[in-house]
Amino acid sequence: MLDQIFLQLLNGLDKGGAYALIALGLTLVFGTLGVVNFAHGALFMLGAFCAVTLQKLLTLEKITLSATETTPWGTPLEVREPYIHAIFGDFGNVLIDYSVPVAILLAIPVMLIVGVAMERGLIKHFYKRPHAEQILVTFGLAIVLQEVIKAIFGANPLPQPMPDAWRGAADVGAFFGMTPGVVIYPWWRLLYLLFSLGVIGLVFAFLQFTTFGMVVRAGMADRETVGLLGINIGRRFTAMFGLAAVVAGVAGVMYTPLLPPSFNLGMEFLVLSFVVVVVGGMGSLPGAVLAGFLLGILQSFASMNEVKTLLPGIDHIVIYLVAVIVLLVRPRGLLGRRGVMEG
Repeated sequence: MLDQIFLQLLNGLDKGGAYALIALGLTLVFGTLGVVNFAHGALFMLGAFCAVTLQKLLTLEKITLSATETTPWGTPLEVREPYIHAIFGDFGNVLIDYSVPVAILLAIPVMLIVGVAMERGLIKHFYKRPHAEQILVTFGLAIVLQEVIKAIFGANPLPQPMPDAWRGAADVGAFFGMTPGVVIYPWWRLLYLLFSLGVIGLVFAFLQFTTFGMVVRAGMADRETVGLLGINIGRRFTAMFGLAAVVAGVAGVMYTPLLPPSFNLGMEFLVLSFVVVVVGGMGSLPGAVLAGFLLGILQSFASMNEVKTLLPGIDHIVIYLVAVIVLLVRPRGLLGRRGVMEG
């Protein structure tokens, strides 16, 4: 039983990592700009398709006709070789094998540009508008982005291969002194958990220990006072929107081997991520991270057969049930600031 509990804890942390990364970006946007961004799930989806795009580019093939080999019909045999291999040799094969993590290098500038363009081109016009209007316009933008991806890549999911070195599973239980061969967990899921913790740590370190981050945190608390000091807080908040887009994008990149990207990927995570933000507390970065991992763990334990036998369907509603309870007891969320979600 202890082995099962430990395995479900790992599953929960794995899911929670994805929830926390998306919720972190959502909270950055709400905390700095006061905008409820329903297009944030689409940014997660765009990041995933950065990985798809790079994989397609790296596997483009050069076709030549063999001078010595023929097909059974006597015609010259086609020889297919990826351009990247023809240019870089064996290193080209390494790039193809590691196309998903390498796609982070593509996703960072792409998502930064997309995020800044969204903020400057659309979001800035809705800063002082009601949240209902912000939700409508950003949700509409999410649908547009979704349909664009569908038109370019099609409606079917596109599986992305993980590197050969990260296939298989680790005997996590034996590492912690448990019975060998009982708690086996996929390497890539462990990597994603470590990756999510690393990104979260970098974001908090950036906000906590850099001058830029300190000004942003001050602006989140009192924008007018910071502006009176002669600091262009608007430009810094635009950069934070870009940072939030990058966080969502790289989260989507690394998630592609676990869930094949499709055009509706963002919508699948959107509602869950907003529940995470509300439970953690609107505008609270630690709350978003805490709620992400907490709800991931609760969802994992609710999916156990023993629990589903007692409470059929609980795995589908446990997150929303917890959200209702938290909001009834503490309307501003677990770590939310007073007045943000309270009347």
